[in-house]
Amino acid sequence: MSKADNAGKFLLGDRTVNRMGYGAMQLAGPQVFGPPKDPAAAIAVLREALAAGVNHIDTADFYGPHVTNQLIREALHPYADDLVIVTKVGAVRGADASWNPAQSSAELTRAVHDNLRNLGVEVLDVVNLRVMGDVHAPAEGSIKESFTALAELQRQGLIRHLGLSNVTASQVKEAQGIAKVACVQNHYNLTHRDDEHLIAELGRQGIAYVPFFPLGGFTPLQSETLSAVAARLEASPLCVALAWLLQRAPNILLIPGTSSVAHLRENLTASELRIPTQMLAELEHMA
Repeated sequence: MSKADNAGKFLLGDRTVNRMGYGAMQLAGPQVFGPPKDPAAAIAVLREALAAGVNHIDTADFYGPHVTNQLIREALHPYADDLVIVTKVGAVRGADASWNPAQSSAELTRAVHDNLRNLGVEVLDVVNLRVMGDVHAPAEGSIKESFTALAELQRQGLIRHLGLSNVTASQVKEAQGIAKVACVQNHYNLTHRDDEHLIAELGRQGIAYVPFFPLGGFTPLQSETLSAVAARLEASPLCVALAWLLQRAPNILLIPGTSSVAHLRENLTASELRIPTQMLAELEHMA
């Protein structure tokens, strides 16, 4: 395995974080609904993440709902001074585990207070407005009302920084006309690269970009290519996909999720993996 310090650090709001973070979504039960089968194992993963140097955790109070935030509080509160917890608002869960929009001012206010209570904090580090388009792709439309509501909660001192999730470039611009945007979280990976220009523009502005679904939507042929490169690097396909993201742009922050300590440790090795130029070219042709 070719090794290098591939992770580094980047600014998230007013805090510098390690580029390899952790996403808490998989700590909830099946379909991100209900409690985990083994709460003790979930708590162990969170504690191991911090012990391994992770200081950026991504969560949402609609995971469970409430489950992941309550686990984070149980495992890590009182929080380390350098830990940045990023949460999302804009959705609620139905009794059937459905994901439903919750974008009104009243719904967003309620969601912020739920996050504050369940995380056990007086101020949220970063709150992303999750825009409810397609599961894997944003939909155009004004976000002025929703983002303005969050900006008001920020002015009240309940939120330090604001971000966006599942948005278009035009929605980012609209939001920036209302308040400063600290990060953007969108679908992006080796084979889904619609945000190339957005990532570059955010990088010029010093804004973090946080991709989700690092292995989502691969065809069998694409997976075969990735697996072949991974075998030559003596690494797992997921680690190669994560390492590729780290090498793609310095403003990319990663939040791979898992409910297993072993998988967590494997994911974190991506920060030590350097993909040689020739293999990068092979991966480029996967798109």
